[in-house]
Amino acid sequence: MRFTRIRGAGNGPPPGAAAAVPETGPFSAEHLALLDWKRRVAELYRTVRESRDPARAWTAWRRGRDALFRAHAQSPLPPDRREAHHALPFYPYDPRSRVLADVVDAAGARYEIAASDGAAYTFTRFGEARFVLGGCACTLELCWLEGYGGGLFLPFRDGTNGADTYGGGRYLLDTVKGADLGMEDGRLVLDFNFAYNPSCAYDAVWSCPLAPPRNRLEISVRAGEQVRAP
Repeated sequence: MRFTRIRGAGNGPPPGAAAAVPETGPFSAEHLALLDWKRRVAELYRTVRESRDPARAWTAWRRGRDALFRAHAQSPLPPDRREAHHALPFYPYDPRSRVLADVVDAAGARYEIAASDGAAYTFTRFGEARFVLGGCACTLELCWLEGYGGGLFLPFRDGTNGADTYGGGRYLLDTVKGADLGMEDGRLVLDFNFAYNPSCAYDAVWSCPLAPPRNRLEISVRAGEQVRAP
């Protein structure tokens, strides 16, 4: 998920908005580029859900993301870094980091999640994902995006943040942007190999909801995207 402010908008950006929209009307190339980005991301995740080999699907997903980061107009990378981009840094694929979570009801609670630029975005907690990872029983709150048609949003923090991974946490699911790993046997697929950074990890122009403290795992999840060494 990545939000930015639109010129002249007094109430902040609509969810899913991209870079500052040119003052040429609502049907601008900027909007169409964002639409194309969402289509392409959704297609990558569709391929993942249909694959019987999660590791192979992960490799194809990484290649697809790198291609988007390198060449797409909506790449989170600053324009001057795109052409030289090769591959985002990831931990090696670990099949033990793919788990199935039981989704249990939770008392509905509407709250704001802080964003990277000091703003805040409103979500509603609707459930909890309970699973075992690394031999530890874990729980993450499941959030539903308010407005914009809704969407499941699952950010998380863990013991690697600020060292090997982005300090503000990572995203695992963001269905309004097409990041959806699906269900198996009535349980939610959580494959932490697919954990990825919010767009603000690459460029401060993006405004991104950060993983709330309540979604901090006490273990270190050494799977998914890392931060590039300076």
